[in-house]
Amino acid sequence: MGEKSHGNFSLLQLIKGRWMMAVVSFYILFCCGATYIFAIYSGAIKKELHYNQETIDTLGFFKDLGANVGIVSGLMNEVLPAWTVLAMGALMNLFGYVMIWLAVTHRIARPPTWQMNLFLCIGANSQTFANTGVSVSFVKNFPQGRGEVLGIVKGCIGLSGAIFTQIYHALYGDDTRGVILLIGWMPSVVTLLFMSFIRPIKPAYDKREKRNFYSFLYLALLLAAFLMLAIIVQNQVTNFPSLAYKSFGAVTVLIVIANIVIGIRAENSFLAQVQERATVKQKMVAQELSAEAKIKPVNVQEGKEKAVSEHSKAPTSPSRPALKEPLDSSLKQDPKAQDAVTIGSIDASKMHATTSSSKDATHQSLSTKPKLIRKLHLFYKSWPKRGEDFTIPQAILSMDMLILFISLTCGVGATLTAIDNMGQIGESLGYSKKSISTFVSLISIWNFLGRVLAGFLSEMLLRRYRFPRTLMLTIVLALACVGHLLIAFPGPNTLYIASIMVGLCFGAQWPLLFAIISELFGLKYYATLYNVGAVASPLGSYLLNVRVAGHLYDKEAVKQHVAMQLLEEAAAAVAPSPIDVGGELKCIGSECFRLSFLIMTMVSAFASLVSTLLVLRTRKFYSQDIYSKFNVKPDDEI
Repeated sequence: MGEKSHGNFSLLQLIKGRWMMAVVSFYILFCCGATYIFAIYSGAIKKELHYNQETIDTLGFFKDLGANVGIVSGLMNEVLPAWTVLAMGALMNLFGYVMIWLAVTHRIARPPTWQMNLFLCIGANSQTFANTGVSVSFVKNFPQGRGEVLGIVKGCIGLSGAIFTQIYHALYGDDTRGVILLIGWMPSVVTLLFMSFIRPIKPAYDKREKRNFYSFLYLALLLAAFLMLAIIVQNQVTNFPSLAYKSFGAVTVLIVIANIVIGIRAENSFLAQVQERATVKQKMVAQELSAEAKIKPVNVQEGKEKAVSEHSKAPTSPSRPALKEPLDSSLKQDPKAQDAVTIGSIDASKMHATTSSSKDATHQSLSTKPKLIRKLHLFYKSWPKRGEDFTIPQAILSMDMLILFISLTCGVGATLTAIDNMGQIGESLGYSKKSISTFVSLISIWNFLGRVLAGFLSEMLLRRYRFPRTLMLTIVLALACVGHLLIAFPGPNTLYIASIMVGLCFGAQWPLLFAIISELFGLKYYATLYNVGAVASPLGSYLLNVRVAGHLYDKEAVKQHVAMQLLEEAAAAVAPSPIDVGGELKCIGSECFRLSFLIMTMVSAFASLVSTLLVLRTRKFYSQDIYSKFNVKPDDEI
């Protein structure tokens, strides 16, 4: 039945299905990685606009701020259709990055620094609009497999940086100004083309749902393996030809487009299941009717006359008084029973009076209190249970959200500090530029693998063994300590292992965070709460990267500069001159980041301990079937 019926489905049915929505979601998310390749085009901004490193670092901060603060997009998604959120993001992306490109190519006058910060913040903030509009709709359309959903969704964003790199080389070669124009027009065009596909679709039973998600996963893994091969080859070959760049870019685009094959197959299979279930249901109904007709063939007219005659003979009095008489007679015969009924009615009336009086007393006591106190009383009285739909204030003020936010601020902040400083870490440890380029590029791949692995593995463990997702987050935060220690106490080639550990742990935290938020606080206001959790990233980055790692690196660099200048003066046997520590300072040696990453290790360990509190608080919640209310059956309406 299934395969032959596939050709009978219209193109409109395929386009309107959940799986085609999933495919175009991947296309949009594969174009959301402009913030991950800031290191590529920041050099062009610095060179063309004559900025110093401090200004570039400030630009980087506004990039992170825009990319992670998505409260506006979340609130818009609560009240507006997803396509409007995506359209707004596309326009912001186009405006922000095209203005930067016009400034870098000197097509407009050099803007003040604050305007460049604003342009980059607007361009980066468009990522939250695309991310919110797609991810929230995706989770609501596939609520039963949130781990797989968020693993693939976040994995696509993690891979997008490497995809942009291949397309940029294919189109513009080594002209880094071209990549700014690329990330200005390509995500906007793709989003505007496919935004109408992103909409809420009622979840329905699909026996191949999990298998289809794994098909998307295998294709994503193939893409990740190809990108890893491309990065290694391009960094090992000295003069990589332009035709080879174009070939790698074309293959990358083809693998991304190939998702539509999986989507069409999945949608056809689902429609075949629907048609098959409808056919089986019709056959069952027909069999039941024929069986009833064989057992008792009755003339319709005779049946009507019989029903009319029986109705005319029926007593006109209702049935309830008829039942009352035996009860009353039994009570008359048994005085004790009559007393018991009387006493019970008196007790019930007293209880009702007591309840009413207590409610009246509570109402009167509240009515005498200020309006703010009355509102707070009603706010906490309506507090939902875990798994129910929290309002935005209830979720933000809950202890679970506070614990989750603190642990992610520390965990994400520490791993992001390692990622942002990986180039300087390699330089201080004496790695070659080619080696640094290789593992800095590959960290995007490990980021993707961490996201996918955390999403799929946490979902499998949760369904089979009721393994709490909060416990997996705790394990990931503890595992990050290993990567930080490898940076603090480096050995030969240990930075490659550290980059793998840090990339995996950084990526794994995101799908776990967003899945836990959806499970603990419900999906009603998920668009806003999704972005509340993301605020942990820029906050942690500022506290740990700028205030700790950056400060300690500069302090050690100044110390080395002063010591070297004193040695030179002593060797020349001249009078000491004023020490100049201006200009670019570089620190060489393992001590440059040792103290910083010892602090990162302690911060990650603290985050793991804080997350353990959430594990203890939610162990009972995760011991039950938390997806039972989202389960759909084959006979459900579609």
